[in-house]
Order: sequence, then C-alpha cells, then structure tokens
Amino acid sequence: MILTGKSISQIEEVKLALDKAFTIKDLGQLNYFLGIEVKRNAQGIFLSQRKYINDIITDCNMVDYIAAPAPLSAALKLSTKVGDVLEDPDVCRRLVGRLLYLGITRPDLSYAVQHLSQFMHAPRSPHLRVVMHVVRYLKCTIDQGLFYSANSNLKISAYSDSDWSACQFSNRSLSSYVVFLGSNLVSWKTKKQQTMSKSSTEA
Repeated sequence: MILTGKSISQIEEVKLALDKAFTIKDLGQLNYFLGIEVKRNAQGIFLSQRKYINDIITDCNMVDYIAAPAPLSAALKLSTKVGDVLEDPDVCRRLVGRLLYLGITRPDLSYAVQHLSQFMHAPRSPHLRVVMHVVRYLKCTIDQGLFYSANSNLKISAYSDSDWSACQFSNRSLSSYVVFLGSNLVSWKTKKQQTMSKSSTEA
C-alpha cells in the first residue's frame, strides 16, 4: 500500500489507524513498488522499470544480444497465416503480457504491444521473433521512464492521431492519444477502432 499526502501528521494518523486494525510494517519512503522504481529530488519524481526490464532480458537469455534501435521495423508485415504455429504459445503470450505491464512507464511501447497483442490467440514463429526484437529494443532504452516535475503548471493539454485503415486484416483504423497535465504525461493509449473503414469505391 502507498500512502501519499501533503500533511505528514495526517499520514502518520492513517498509518496508526491501519496498524491498529491490521498490524502493518512501515517501509519508509517509497523506492520500489510492484516492479516500478521511484526516484525523487527537489525537481520531481522519476518512475522507471529498470529492474523489471533486466529480469525480462535475463529470462529471455538475451543479455549478450545486440540492442535494437526501434521497437518495430517500419516495413514490418505480420500475418495470421505465415509461419509455424508455436508448440508452446504461452511463452509468447506471457512475454507480451510482461510488455503490457511495462506500458505503465513506457508509452513508447504502446503501438508495438497493441500490434503484437492481436496475434496472441494463435501466435506463430514470426510473432515471437518480433516480440524478441522488442526485448532487444529495451536493452538500449532501459533507463527510460516518466518524469513528473514538481514545478509544472496544471494546464491540461491533449494530442491525438490516427492511421487510416492501418490494420491489414480488419481494415480498421488505429487511433492514439496522449494527455499532459502541464509538462507531465498522465494518460496515453493506442487503440484499434471498432468500426471498419471503407474506401471511396465501396461507399
């Protein structure tokens, strides 16, 4: 459990009440929570998942592999029919699941994970190779994360984009957005639209 607030005395009161009800252990200042590392200074708070990424790289036996400069190739074309079906599909599914959890502090993975997730009902060898490529990308971006400035204003700004009929299987468009509170990124998402796009010749 994480307790936050502006008043130290109120936080202490809550901790005493919780301790009376459940007997808790006070771990002090927040440094690590559910795979998320927290570093703070006078300028703000930095969130990262460096240890979590290291664990993924080690578990994949990719410590000595060359890092990749981007999560996906620009010319990447995955298919639901090309390549051998994996004998143990759960290996690929678990790894994509771990990449999904990395999205807490790594918005740069949003599109790649969304794209790979659509093949997890029946993952094939090319899908696993691309997932491993994403892990190689993590090797050269292991120190990236989210910084929340203590001096940011409270102005809300949002940006969105879309890729018309990007999905080669469903002909659906992809949309994405990011929301900032001042200079701090607070929300983001990449999503495939539910409605199908039609070309002008079909309309």
